[in-house]
Amino acid sequence: MQIGRETTVRLLVVDDSVEDAEAIVSGLRNGGLAVRPSRPENAEQLTAMIGSQPLDLVLAAKSATQVSAAEAMAVIDASGKDLPLILVLDKVDEQIVLEAIALGARKIALRGQIDQIRHVVRSEFIDLEARRGLRRLEAQVRETERRCDALIASSREPIAYVHEGMHIRANDAYLEMFGFESFEDIEGMSLLDLVAPPHVENFKQLLKALSRGEAPPPRYELEARGIDGNTFPALMEFTAATYEDEPCQQIVFRRQETDPALAREVEELRRRDQVTGLLNRQTFLHALETAVADAAQNGANHGLLLIEPDHHQQLLQEIGLDAGDALAAALAQRLQPLIGENDEAARFGEHNFAVLSRGSDHAHTARLAENIRAGLAKAVVEVGARSLSMTASIGGVQISERIASMPQVLARASQGLQSSLGVGGNRVEIFDPGAVDRAEEERIDAWLKRIRDAIADDGFLLHYQPVISLQGEPGAMYEAYLRLDGGDGELVFPQTFLPIAEEHGLIADIDRWVVAKAIRVIGERAAAGKPVQLLIKITQASLDGDGLLKLIAEKLIAHKASGQSLILQLPESKVFTHLKAAQEFLQAANRLGVRVGLEQFGSGLNSMQLLSHFKPTFLKIDRAFMLDLAKSPEQQTRIREIAAAAQERGIRSIAEFVQDAASMTFLFSGGVDYVQGHFLAMAGPEMNYEFE
Repeated sequence: MQIGRETTVRLLVVDDSVEDAEAIVSGLRNGGLAVRPSRPENAEQLTAMIGSQPLDLVLAAKSATQVSAAEAMAVIDASGKDLPLILVLDKVDEQIVLEAIALGARKIALRGQIDQIRHVVRSEFIDLEARRGLRRLEAQVRETERRCDALIASSREPIAYVHEGMHIRANDAYLEMFGFESFEDIEGMSLLDLVAPPHVENFKQLLKALSRGEAPPPRYELEARGIDGNTFPALMEFTAATYEDEPCQQIVFRRQETDPALAREVEELRRRDQVTGLLNRQTFLHALETAVADAAQNGANHGLLLIEPDHHQQLLQEIGLDAGDALAAALAQRLQPLIGENDEAARFGEHNFAVLSRGSDHAHTARLAENIRAGLAKAVVEVGARSLSMTASIGGVQISERIASMPQVLARASQGLQSSLGVGGNRVEIFDPGAVDRAEEERIDAWLKRIRDAIADDGFLLHYQPVISLQGEPGAMYEAYLRLDGGDGELVFPQTFLPIAEEHGLIADIDRWVVAKAIRVIGERAAAGKPVQLLIKITQASLDGDGLLKLIAEKLIAHKASGQSLILQLPESKVFTHLKAAQEFLQAANRLGVRVGLEQFGSGLNSMQLLSHFKPTFLKIDRAFMLDLAKSPEQQTRIREIAAAAQERGIRSIAEFVQDAASMTFLFSGGVDYVQGHFLAMAGPEMNYEFE
C-alpha cells in the first residue's frame, strides 16, 4: 500500500517548541506527505483535540513539559481510539528505548533525522490504514456471514459444516434427509456415523486427507445411512469454509435416488452449457474462485482469458437473429482444439467465452491467447448453410498474489476485452500485475524526456488569471500558471509532471523557464503600452545558489523590463525550513527591484511568527481557508486576523480560490487587499480582463 498524493495525514504534534514542530511538519511536506497539523499548548487542549478531532497519528516529544508524552498516552488510552503515538527523541540509548516501550509508543523517531521521521510516519500511517481497512472488512464479513447463514438455513439443498469430522452446523434440509428433528440431535456427531459401513474405510482416508490440507475432490459418491439405518446413494460436494472463525468444510449432501451412472450424467449436464457443451458460467466461476484462492494462499499463477467475436451484431444480421445459438456452438467447436488439456473453457455470456489456464505464467497465458486469436482468425465457421470468416478480441489477466481477488480479476480481464474491441478487434490485451513496476519506470522515463524537451524547445505555456484589487488600486495584475503543451490543443496541468520533475532534479530548470518567459511578457507588454504585474511561483530549489537571480538580472536588461513588475512567490513551509537562504534571496531580489511574496500562508503551526523574520511584499492566504468560507465563522476569523496582521506590517494580502458571491461579500469587509479565483475569472492564455 502507498500513500497517495491526495491523502492527508492528520497529525497531532506534542512539543514545547513551535519551531521544532514546524520543522518536522515542513520536512514531512517536503518529502511528499500531505500533512494537516495541530498542536496543543496544554493538557486541556490535548484532551479536547483528541476527543473532538479526527486524527491519524500523534508525534510526542519526550522532552515536552507543557504536555508530556505520558499525559498524551494517557489521554489516547482513555479515548479508546486507535491513535498511534510516535515518540520523538533527541538521542537514543538502551534506557530510553525501554522507557518508550513501557510508555506504549508504537515507534520512535529521531529529531533532526527528517528522513527517518518521514519513514516512521509513512509506515505507521500505512499500518493504521491497514487496521482500519481490516476492521471494515471484518464488519462486512460478519454481515455477509449473517446473510449467508440465513440463506443456508432456508436452502432446500442439504448443507452441513464439519470440523475435524464433527458436525458443527446443519440446515433443516440436511436434518430432514437423515431423519433428525433438531440440530441438537446431530451436534458433535461424527460424519462417519452417516456413512454406510461398506464406505466407511474409504471415507476415513478422505477425512484424513482433508485434515492434512489436501484439496477435496469436486464430487464424492458413496452410500449414506439415515437415523433409521436405511442406506441410500448420495453425492457429496466439499468447499473449504470457516464457521465462527473455525476452519471447516462445507458439505452439500445430495440424495441420489436414481442409478449412479445416470446420476453422474445428470450432474455433468448440470455443469455444462447445453448449447456449446462447454462449462456453464456458474461452474466456471466456481473454478475461477478456486484458482484465485490458490493464488492468494499459495502464490500460484493462473491465466484468465475472455473471448468475444468481433462485430457480433453484424454477424447476427448476416445469418439471422435466430442463429445466435448456432454461432455460439460453432465458435465453441473451433475454440476447444485451441486450448490445452489442463485449460477449462466456458460459455461466459450470451456471445462470449472464458478460458482458465491453470499453472500458467504470463508468457504462457500470452501465447495461449495469441494461439486462440490466430486460430479463430484462420478458421471458417460453419453456421447452418453459411460459412463465415471472422475474428475475435481477447482480454486477459494474469492471476497472482498481486491481483488475487475475484472483482479485480474479472474487472481487469473485462477492461482488456473492451479495449481490444474498442480499437478494431482481432487483438489480445493481457494485464500482468508484475509489469506494473516496469511500466511505471517507462512512464517516468517518457515524462522526463518530455519535460527536458519542453524546457529546451519552449514547449511550456503560461496561462494568466487576474488578481483584482478590492481597494481600487489601478493597474493590471495577473498570476501566471504553468501548462505543458500536450499537442492537438490539449494542455497538461502541472500536478501531472511537476512531482516527477522535482524528484529528478528538473524543477529548478522549470523555474528558470517560467521566470524568463514572464520577464519577456512583461517587457513586451511595457513596450506595447500595456504594463502588467505578474505573480509567478518558484520552488525551494531556486533558493540554492544565485543562478536564478543572475538570470533575472540578465533578462530584465535584455527585455527592458522593470523588476517591480515581477513578483516571485515562495511557499510558506519552504521559507520556514530554509529561512536563511530565503532571507538572502529576498534581499538580493529586492536589489533588482523584484518583489517576493509568500503563498499558502496560514498553513503552518505559527505563521505569524515567520513574519518577524521574513517580510514579503505580498502574502497569499492558503486556499484551505476559502472552502465553505461563508459557512465557517472560524475561517472568517482566521482570515481577518491574517489580513490585519499583514496591514500592520505593510504587507498586501491576497485571497485566492474565490468560488462564490458569499465569499466575495465577506472578503470585501474582511480587510483583504486582492482576490482571485474562478468566480471572478478563469485562467487563460490571454490577458484580456477589464481592470478599470
